[in-house]
Amino acid sequence: MITRLSLLVLLSSTLTASAADWLRFRGPNGSGIAPDDKPVPVEWSATKNLKWKATLPGPGSSSPIVVGDRVFVTCWSGYATDGQQGTGDITALKRHLICVDRATGNILWDRSVPAKQPEERYGGMFAQNGYASHTPVSDGKSVFAFFGKSGVHAFDLDGKPLWQAEVGDWDDRRGWGTASSPILHGDVLIVPALVESQALFGFDKTTGKQLWKAPSEGFAGTWGTPIVVEVDGRADLAIAVPSEVWGFNPDTGKLRWYANGLQSDSVCNSVVTDGSAVFAMSERGGGSVAIKAGGKGDVSATHTLWTGSNGSRIATPILWEDRLYWVSGSLATCRDAKTGTEIYNERIESTGGTSANQDSGGGGGRRGGGMSGGDYASPVAANGHLYHVSRRGEVLVIKLGPKFELISRNKIEGDTSDHSSTPAISNGQLFLRSAKTLYCISE
Repeated sequence: MITRLSLLVLLSSTLTASAADWLRFRGPNGSGIAPDDKPVPVEWSATKNLKWKATLPGPGSSSPIVVGDRVFVTCWSGYATDGQQGTGDITALKRHLICVDRATGNILWDRSVPAKQPEERYGGMFAQNGYASHTPVSDGKSVFAFFGKSGVHAFDLDGKPLWQAEVGDWDDRRGWGTASSPILHGDVLIVPALVESQALFGFDKTTGKQLWKAPSEGFAGTWGTPIVVEVDGRADLAIAVPSEVWGFNPDTGKLRWYANGLQSDSVCNSVVTDGSAVFAMSERGGGSVAIKAGGKGDVSATHTLWTGSNGSRIATPILWEDRLYWVSGSLATCRDAKTGTEIYNERIESTGGTSANQDSGGGGGRRGGGMSGGDYASPVAANGHLYHVSRRGEVLVIKLGPKFELISRNKIEGDTSDHSSTPAISNGQLFLRSAKTLYCISE
């Protein structure tokens, strides 16, 4: 007979984070690499290796995170859910944090937050992004959702609201929307409100008390998510902004170091690290750069390891065994992370269609314009394979190594919606999200 005490112990154990969890955007420290060595399927379809699919209450392009036996993801409802420009009543707009049962795909709970008004109207380049692009983050006990102008919201794993905080209500000057995701460093929740107030914020994760704010006009044109680099016995919070790479003290928000970076007026992807260097890439001819983390002040002359002429357009690269990998458009690229030397740059044969401007079948159709051919999802990796998601839903599986080898192409038949979400990987399962559907790929 199960006693009440043993039942409570059993329930609490299912809500505890494990080493295999995927707790933030792109998993462990934003690497995009699975935290375990469980085999992940390299082939799937609507009838093969599909464990379950869950229909979400609205569209979005944020990435799922995995906490124990639960999967969390955000979306929006009430306005522009059909992908049409400016239709409906924008005051009905809500953002949602959804909790999904990992075993079954059933929605366990749904917490909605009314949008702070006035909100940007859906259309133009904003429609490429939408109202749910920030990926939540968890410490295994709570989950934190960043809803742009509508603030930061903390919940326990059962959906009980814990606290909320405002971080600004500015619109992006170009009308591109907002996308940077929050991260955790110890007890500090770091929120990149790079559009909402051109600032980084640090909050006490338990109480929601604001610990620090780091404002700068230099954040304008930045959509990346920061990472933490442990170097010289200290932790640095690193992020790429137009023209530079910055390193902050994550406990105080004070700028420690900076270096010349990407020659671009916008940075859409995030930096990655090998534990000592920070690698940044940019779109529109901004190139790429490797900076040794650490130091003080301007470290351009002493800490720049190499610069490159090309880089990933929007997606954040994978750093695997001293090599950087990314797919941009129809090109798969591999570069030596130590020297910056290109190892391969291979063209991938098209199977037809385009990456952008696909009919969503309702929600997140991105019919508002522009960015043809630009995939928004970043690649992830497991068991020596890279997984790249195109906006039309085709997932390329590429073997990681010095020679290009395309292993498979996968697509879930019938889902023609936009795929702009970066997948999550945990315990041999791949969690793939389209505009309105969450899938669990598992053998």
